[in-house]
Order: sequence, then structure tokens, then C-alpha cells
Amino acid sequence: MGDEHDELDELDELESTAESTELLEIKDAYVIFTNVWNELESEFGHEHLRFSKELILLGGAPGAGKGTNTRFILKARGLTCTPIVVSALLDTPEALRIKQSGGMVGDRDVVGLVFRELLKDEYRDGCVLDGFPRTGIQVECLKLLVRKMHQLYREYRETPLAINFRKPTIHVMVLFVDEKTSIERQLKRGREVAEWNERAGLEGEVEREERATDLDPQAARHRYRVFKEKTWEALQSLKKSYHYHFINAQGTVASAERNIRKELDYQSSLELDPDTFDAIRHLPLATDLVSHARQELVKRMDSYLLNHRQLFYDVIRLIEDRFIPIVTRHAIPGLAIVNSEDAVFDEPLALAILIDVFAERGYRAAANVNRAETPVSVDLKTGQISCLTKKIYRFEIRFAGSEIRRGGG
Repeated sequence: MGDEHDELDELDELESTAESTELLEIKDAYVIFTNVWNELESEFGHEHLRFSKELILLGGAPGAGKGTNTRFILKARGLTCTPIVVSALLDTPEALRIKQSGGMVGDRDVVGLVFRELLKDEYRDGCVLDGFPRTGIQVECLKLLVRKMHQLYREYRETPLAINFRKPTIHVMVLFVDEKTSIERQLKRGREVAEWNERAGLEGEVEREERATDLDPQAARHRYRVFKEKTWEALQSLKKSYHYHFINAQGTVASAERNIRKELDYQSSLELDPDTFDAIRHLPLATDLVSHARQELVKRMDSYLLNHRQLFYDVIRLIEDRFIPIVTRHAIPGLAIVNSEDAVFDEPLALAILIDVFAERGYRAAANVNRAETPVSVDLKTGQISCLTKKIYRFEIRFAGSEIRRGGG
């Protein structure tokens, strides 16, 4: 009887402490994470727990285009490694049976496999993690992992091993399609795989994996709803913790790529070490300069006419008489080199005027000053040679060259 009361008291205490499913998930996640972490630390050693610098967590409904867009995401982030596709890691017979029915493999197995994969050298700089996290428990395990990564970053920051424990950057990228689109794409994929395998059988090619959910509209609908009921909420919860990208993937592949590119603009304050970012943060971003570049150019051009009229016209005449004929002859390659000894360029502002005039006309101009020494006299007693130093201004004018079709031989 006393044991019965003790058990009821424990249940009451648990209910008062864990007032929601979220708190229970946190408790379960802590147990799972601790077990996995201890296993990895025991196997690899503390100083070899070197995870990816950048994690791109790619999620989305079935048929949202995760596989289609992964290569573009890797290219956009400058990563050359293969993506980690969680469903491919779960290749045990039991896991395959669960996946074929549209269900999900247990959190303990998923977390262990994913964390172990992230320790591989090929993912040291970063990786795309396709299909993780998918549940609330996996979300909490991810947060515990990132916390550990920050601890390792601080622990090794002043040591020779610091390069292996950089400040982690986490991007959450969610590709969204509605239920109708998801089902249509799943079934389309099923038809394409079936057609491929039919040809492969006849031609001796390797067959592709057929998913039962891609062949049955009801199964495809069930898979989408499992995503909405479990994975969607888990992914949404990451908004509070990490840089979150919501991508509309309803349209064409090209439109999805444009949306991805827009979302993955440079985020230096998130990616760089704090000291590195502090050292460069006062320098303007290129995007900030470009947004006002045209207005600033117009302002400078008008100021040349108002305040330096004669010099302005002298440079324009020189461009017209000396530069344009040479540029015209080099219209095919789109690069003209012009050397000038004209005294007008002894005035530094003249160089700025020339560069701006070309910029206004759609060219890119750059200038270098070279000095050439020409012997003019020799002291026969001392043998000393007196030279005249001349300034030679070298200009590179770049522009879009002409495209020429060349027939094959």
C-alpha cells in the first residue's frame, strides 16, 4: 500500500514538473543525448569530437524538392561534400520496414547515426543535413549538440587545436509545398521510378529504390500528414534558436533556386568568430555600396562639371580622341590596354574623372602609374648617368566583348 502511495506521489510530482509534452521531450532528449555523447566521447576521445563548422538543416514535406535543390544549396554555400541524407543512413531491415509504411525510425537510432556521421572529416567545414531533425526530441538533441559545440569552441579557442573547434553556424532551411502539390510530386516520382526500373531490367541498368508511398495516393497523403503533424512543428520550433529560412518551393526549380539564393545572403555576424567579425565590421558591405553606387556616381559627375569644368572636358576629349579608337579595335575580347604620357593625368583628379566617365558609359576602367627612366647625359669623370624620369599611365578598359561563332573543323 505504501509503495502504491509512493508511486502516485512520484507521478504527481512528474506531472507538476512536466506540465507539457515539450518538457517531457526535453527530459527524454537529455537522456538520449547524454548516452550518445558518452558513447562518442568514449570511442573517439574528447579532443576528436570535431563537428561541422556549418550545419544546414534541410527539411520539407515529401516532394518539396530537397534532393533536387541540395546541389544548388551546397554550391551557394561553397561546400563540396556530399549531403547527409538521414533516410539513407537508416538502412537496417527494421528501419526500412518502418519507412516503407510511411512511419519514422526511433529518435535514439537517428540521433546516434547522425552525430556519428557528422564527425567525418569530409564534413568538417560544413554540410547539408537532409531530414534532421524531424521530431521534438531530435530538436532538443540538436540544441544540446550545438551547446556542446559552443563549449568546445570556448575550451579550445586559445589552443593549437582551435581551428578544429570553430564557432558553429546553424541554418534551418524549410522547403514548403502544400498537400496537393506534395501528393502529385510523390506519385509523379513513383511513375518515373517505375518506368526507369522497367527499362533498367531490359537494358541491364541499376534499378532505383521504389517507395510504396510513391505508388499509392492514400499512402502519399498519409506521409504528408505525418510531416505536418510531427516534423513541421519540430522545424518551426527552431525559429527561436537558429537562422531560419522558409522557402516557397511550390513553383519551378528555377523559382525555388531564386528563393534559396535570396535567403542565403551573406550572414557574417552569424558565421565568423566574434573577434574576426569585430575586426572587419566597420567596413561597408558590398550590397550597401552597390545600392547607392549609381546615385553617388551621378553626384560625382555633376560635381566635375560644376567645380572642375576645364579638367572634365580635357579628360573627355582625351577619351574620345585617344581611348575610344583603341577600345573599338578590341571590341571582340572586351579588354583594351591604353598607355598614356599625357600631362593631364599629373592631376590625380583626372584619373578619377576618367574612371567615372567610363563607369557611367558601362565600362570598367583601372589605372596604374609606371615610371620609366631615360638616360640623358653621362659624367665622363665620375661615370654617373643622369636620367629623365617619365610617368607612363597604364589603363585597362574592360567591357562585355562580342560573341563570335566559330565553326568546327
